[in-house]
Amino acid sequence: MAKELKDLTKRADNYSQWYNDLIVKADLAEQSAVRGCMVIKPYGYAIWEKMQRQLDDMFKQTGAVNAYFPLLIPKSFLSREAEHVEGFAKECAVVTHYRLKTNETHDGVIVDPEAKLEEELIIRPTSETIIWNTYKNWIHSWRDLPLMCNQWCNVMRWEMRTRPFLRTSEFLWQEGHTAHATREEAEKEAQQMLKVYADFAENFMAVPVIQGVKSETERFAGALDTYTIEAMMQDGKALQSGTSHFLGQNFAKAFDVKFLNKDNKEELVWATSWGVSTRLIGALIMTHSDDNGLVLPPKLAPIQVVIIPIAGKGEQKAAVDAAILPVVDELKAMGISVKYDDADNKRPGFKFADYELKGVPVRLVLGARDLENGTIEVMRRDTLEKETVPFEGIAEYVKNLLGDIQTNMLSKAKAWRDGMIYECDNYEEFKEKVKNGGFFLCHWDGTAETEAKIKEETQATIRCVPFGYEQTPGVDMVTGKPSKARVIIARSY
Repeated sequence: MAKELKDLTKRADNYSQWYNDLIVKADLAEQSAVRGCMVIKPYGYAIWEKMQRQLDDMFKQTGAVNAYFPLLIPKSFLSREAEHVEGFAKECAVVTHYRLKTNETHDGVIVDPEAKLEEELIIRPTSETIIWNTYKNWIHSWRDLPLMCNQWCNVMRWEMRTRPFLRTSEFLWQEGHTAHATREEAEKEAQQMLKVYADFAENFMAVPVIQGVKSETERFAGALDTYTIEAMMQDGKALQSGTSHFLGQNFAKAFDVKFLNKDNKEELVWATSWGVSTRLIGALIMTHSDDNGLVLPPKLAPIQVVIIPIAGKGEQKAAVDAAILPVVDELKAMGISVKYDDADNKRPGFKFADYELKGVPVRLVLGARDLENGTIEVMRRDTLEKETVPFEGIAEYVKNLLGDIQTNMLSKAKAWRDGMIYECDNYEEFKEKVKNGGFFLCHWDGTAETEAKIKEETQATIRCVPFGYEQTPGVDMVTGKPSKARVIIARSY
C-alpha cells in the first residue's frame, strides 16, 4: 500500500480532515503563500478543464457566447445598486495605489504614497457592475437583444475561514450575464440555466441535486429571485452547487441601460446572471470518494483507464507491449483517455494504490501469464471489484464498463441522498435530528424572523423552496403560523 494512502484519515474518524488530506495526497491542490488562496495542481486543474469544456458547450447550445471583462472595478460602480454593494462590501479587496518604490535602506519595496489612485478599484467579487456599465454601450434597440455573454475568470471574495475548493478567497468560476427585452424572457433564461446546471451535475458529475428557489434572505444581492441546485455531501451537509439569478431591471436602472422597443418606445432591459465555480470539485470529492481516495465519474476523470503491465524485461516485456499498445490506440480512437504506465521506477503495488487514490475509474493489469491465457485483470474504482475477463474485445468491454460506472455512481449517490430526506413537523425533533445531517422538508411561515431563529438555534439554513415536490399548505413547525409550502432546511458548507 502506498504511504499516501496509508496516511489518509478515515472518513468515520474525521470527515473534515479526510477531505483536506485527500486534496493534498491526490495531488489536486495545496495551500499557497497567499492567505486563503490555493494552488490548483495539474491533476486538479485537469478535472476543472473537463468541467469547463462540457459546460462551455452546454452554454453555447443555449445561445451564450464568451467574452472577457476587467478584473478591476471602479468603487463607484458598486455604489450604484444598493443591495448589491451591501451584499459584497465586507468581502471586497481594494486597490488603492498603482506603484511601489524602493525603501530607504534599499533592501525592499514600499507603497509609493504619491501613487494613490483618484478612485479606488475593487478586485471583482462578481462582475454585474462592470458588465452592465459596458452593456449600456452595446444595447440600443430591441434588435440588440437578447445579449447573452459568459466569462470564465477568477474572482476575489475575502474569506476569514477557508477550505480548498469549497471556500477560498480567490476562486475560478464562470459567470453568465444576459439582457432581455421582456420579464418573461429573462425569467425563462434564469430557469433554463438552472436546468443546465442540474443536467451537468447529475449526468456528468453523477451528483444528484435538488432544484429550487432561495428565500429572500438567502438570495443573491440585487436579485429578485435566486434559483439554486443543492447537493448533499456524505456527511449529510448541503452544498450549494450552482445558482441562477433573475435580476429584474435593478442593474439596468443603476446603469441606465435602455432600448427602443418595436413601437419605438424606450424601455429598461431585463437581466439575469448565473454561475458555478471550482466548488464543484469539492462537491465531486465529497459525494463519491472513499477511504481509499478519490472516486471520479468517468466523464470527468482526467485518466479514465490506466493499464499496468506486470512483466520483466526483454522478450516478455516486448510481448506484453505488443499486445497492449494496439488496445491503447483502440481506446483512444473511442475518445477514452488512457495511460499505459510501464515505468519501471515504481513497484506495481505502489501504482495500484496511487491510481486508486487518484480515482481512475478503470485499471487493467496484464502479465505474462495473462497473455498466455488470453485474459486480462480489470478493476473498477467505484466498487473496487476485480475480475478476469477475455483479452479479446477488451476495448469494447472497457467502453461499456465506463458507462456502467457512470450510471452506478449516480444511482448510489441518489439512493443515499434520498434516504437522508425527511419530512418534519416537530421543531424539537428537528433540532435533534439535524445534528446528524440530512435534508429536512419543513413548513415555514415565510418570515425572516423564523428563518433567523432556526439558523441561530440549529446552525441550519433554508436551502430552497424545492421544485418537484407536491406542496400543500400546513403549519410552521416553529411558530404554529400558516405555511404555504415546505422548504428544504439543512446544515451546509
